[in-house]
Formats: sequence, C-alpha cells, structure tokens
Amino acid sequence: MLLVIDCGNTNIVFALYDGDMQVACWRISSDSRRSSDEYVVWLTQLMTLKNIKVSDVDGVVIASVVPDIQPKLVDLAQRAFDQQALCVGDADVDLGISVNIGQPEQAGADRLVNAVAAAAHHQLPAVIIDFGTATTLDLIGPHGSYEGGIIAPGVNLSVEALYMATARLPRIAVKPWRADMPVLGTDTVSAMHAGVFWGYVGMVEGLLGRLRQAHGAALPAIATGGLARLFAEHIDGSLTVDVDLTLKGLVRIYALNKS
Repeated sequence: MLLVIDCGNTNIVFALYDGDMQVACWRISSDSRRSSDEYVVWLTQLMTLKNIKVSDVDGVVIASVVPDIQPKLVDLAQRAFDQQALCVGDADVDLGISVNIGQPEQAGADRLVNAVAAAAHHQLPAVIIDFGTATTLDLIGPHGSYEGGIIAPGVNLSVEALYMATARLPRIAVKPWRADMPVLGTDTVSAMHAGVFWGYVGMVEGLLGRLRQAHGAALPAIATGGLARLFAEHIDGSLTVDVDLTLKGLVRIYALNKS
C-alpha cells in the first residue's frame, strides 16, 4: 500500500491507497512543534485499529507547504515504514506537467499536485478552486499544464481576522449555511454570517467569471479543499466537487516516478 501525506497550513491528511482505491484516511492539525515520534505513534496506532500492518506500506509520497514539518514526515516514513519518501518539489521528482509561470519554484506543491490530478481525472482546460487555509483559483491548460493562479485569504482566516481586529464583534463559527440565508442581517451575528457566506460566494463567482471571460466561457471548475462542500453548491456556474483531488494527484505522481 502507498501512504499519501498532504501537509497543509491547517491540517495534515494521511491516506492509504491500494492502487487507486483509498483504504483509510486520517487528519491531524499542522503543528510544527509536534515531533516525528508523535507522528509515528499516532499514525501506527490508527493503522492498528484498522488491522493494517506497518509492513503493508511499501511506499510514501509527501506534498508539504510547511517547511518545518516536512523533515519530520520524511523521518516518519523512514522510521515507521523503512521507506525513503518521495517529496514533491525535490529536483528529481517528475510531475509530468509543464509549469508555465515566470518562477516555477514559487508554485505551491499542493497546487501543482492538484494540476496533476485534474489532468488525470477531469476534463481540461479547467479551473481548480481550493477552499483551504487560503482560497486559491488555478488555471490548468488543455494538456495539464499549470498556467497560474489567484490567492485570496481563506474563510477561517477572514473570520479570525474580523474577530481579532475589532473590539465588539464576536468570533463566529464557519459552518454549513442555508442557501436561502438572507443577504441582509438583522443583528450583529447574522450580519457577520451574511458577510462571510455571501461575501465568499460573491468573490469566487466574480473571480471565476473573470477567468472564464479571459479563457473560455465553458471552462469547467473543480472545487477541492476542506471547505469545498460548504460553498460549492451555492456558487453559480456548476462546480464539480473532488475533495480528494490532492491525494489523487500524489498517487499519480508516485506511480509516474516509480514506473
């Protein structure tokens, strides 16, 4: 089995794949203070609960946007599974796609992995909308090339900033909203929820509309990330939700480099 690790700014996702089939999936908060020993104990205990042996893992692939955590995940692969991890971003790792931006090294590992997955599993060209710590929109060309993107603050970041920067506004929870929620709030909390929900819907619809004006009105959109399902169904323009897009891309990259 292949251990796939997607390390984001908010959470780390660990998934086990048997070929293209996901066998198990767990997530833990991204905390640079956590040691590799803690990852080893945490993950191997969860595997034991599912009757999965350490010896069943014969490969590890990692994509990380947190430099302080990546070495600990590499150490986890070596110590727990006796595997040398394949890390997206290393010079000898082939993604199988072109990165058509001025400074390719600045493209986040997760965004490139998403492009690989889109090329393997979805109609192209396409826009990938990732609802994570940041909200990103990336254009993937007709042959799977990464053509550039847009980065905006994520929903949770905006909610936290609103609370921290004001004296009288409460902290609100990011949760599923009703599609018929009024745009106009009648108290402080409902006004904040309307601003967060409809504000993000409007932002994504506006950015997606501009990308379609520039690159084709029929451009399909793929929604991924931890908050994708909260927003995708409320955004005009038909989005395909694929919350495992990054994991699928990592499986594809591992197969490409080990074939």
